[in-house]
Amino acid sequence: MTTKQALISSFLIVLLCHSCATTLGLSPAKTPSKAPAEAPAKPAQPPASPETTASAPPLSDVPIVQSPPHKGRSRIPTDVAGILEKVGGFSVFIRLLRSTEVLTQVENQLSASNSLTILAPTNDAFGSTLKPGTLNTLTNEQKIQLIQYHVLPTFISLDKFQTLSDPVRTQAANTYEYPMNITSEGNWVNISTGIVNASITATVFADDQLAIYRVDKVLLPLGVFAPRPKLPAPAQAPAPAAKAKNSAASSSSTLDGADEDSKSASGATSVVRTLSVGGSIGLAILVLW
Repeated sequence: MTTKQALISSFLIVLLCHSCATTLGLSPAKTPSKAPAEAPAKPAQPPASPETTASAPPLSDVPIVQSPPHKGRSRIPTDVAGILEKVGGFSVFIRLLRSTEVLTQVENQLSASNSLTILAPTNDAFGSTLKPGTLNTLTNEQKIQLIQYHVLPTFISLDKFQTLSDPVRTQAANTYEYPMNITSEGNWVNISTGIVNASITATVFADDQLAIYRVDKVLLPLGVFAPRPKLPAPAQAPAPAAKAKNSAASSSSTLDGADEDSKSASGATSVVRTLSVGGSIGLAILVLW
């Protein structure tokens, strides 16, 4: 065998051994094990309703506009219109306060150290409560009563609304035509006029003399928007007609009796005189009897 053939034979033997070793080293593929099943995902929670996620913010007794400090006993009259203008959103109410001159009345009362509470509706309240043009259909007297209905004649702090007795008195007319009922629980205050229900939404201003609260509705009084029948005048005590009649009859009888007696006496005197003149005394006595 030549050297070349020997080399080729050796190469073939090495190649054959390598192939056998590779084949023997391979193991049969295992059957893949079944992966454990994953737990089903939890169903998604339904989104919470807006009522449960967001509640109305509690009404704060901290005023939006702070009252200026007082210097000794001197007191600067509170600028009601200036306070409302500073907060903003009350231009309709301010215009009505001025046009009806209720603002002047309020300022005079505050200057005289009287205490007041003002329930101020916002511009949005006018838009949601009244139809367009409604204010133009009211007389000046009705506008005055409407604005005075939003003014209470005493200072009422937020925690004092619970102590009020219904109907609450306002600066409008009597409480029969202009009733107002107020209910309060905690810092929640509801106002009922018989036509609308409103709520106080913020304390605009408060000191020891004046309180201004923001309300979400115009307070519509019955006396303007649903007039009630007038109350009947209080009945006067009936005159004692029977007694008066009896007294008159008694007086009449007395007078008639007196007249009759007078007439009888006069007639008798005339007869006596006549018969006396004739000289017949016995006949005169008979007539008198």
